[in-house]
Amino acid sequence: MTNEWRQLPAPARPIAAATSAAVAGARAHDEAALAAAIAELSVQDQTQAGLILGTAVRLQLEAAHPDGLDADDVRAVLAGSVRAAAAWCPRVDPQTMLYLLAGALGVWEDDGSPPPKPEELALHAALLIEHLIGPRPMTEVMTATLDEIQRAQLND
Repeated sequence: MTNEWRQLPAPARPIAAATSAAVAGARAHDEAALAAAIAELSVQDQTQAGLILGTAVRLQLEAAHPDGLDADDVRAVLAGSVRAAAAWCPRVDPQTMLYLLAGALGVWEDDGSPPPKPEELALHAALLIEHLIGPRPMTEVMTATLDEIQRAQLND
């Protein structure tokens, strides 16, 4: 882990570092780098990782759709992110991507099915975040994400 995340609370540092590495691997279409980062991300506290990754996805969706999202917007994000990832990452699964999108938006209805495994969630979160942020620096995205989490916790 680099000093890039030293200002963060200790529990968030390895999640931020692993997420950034995973997104960098996805950007570069580097399956080995992505796999290493996913392995690191999937062994973090899944409650903490889920909060951070879900918030990052939600913030990017809100930024891209300031007037709100409708079903067509979600469908377009799902299709675009799956297509972009499928071009180089054969493990991409539309159902897992939908699970992440719906979870980030707070609309996932639990049907009793087991959730995807942490490795699959980490992989798809990295692919989805990479698709949503485009060329923006991951540091900017992660800082905004953690600021939002802190703001929400202070207001609760």
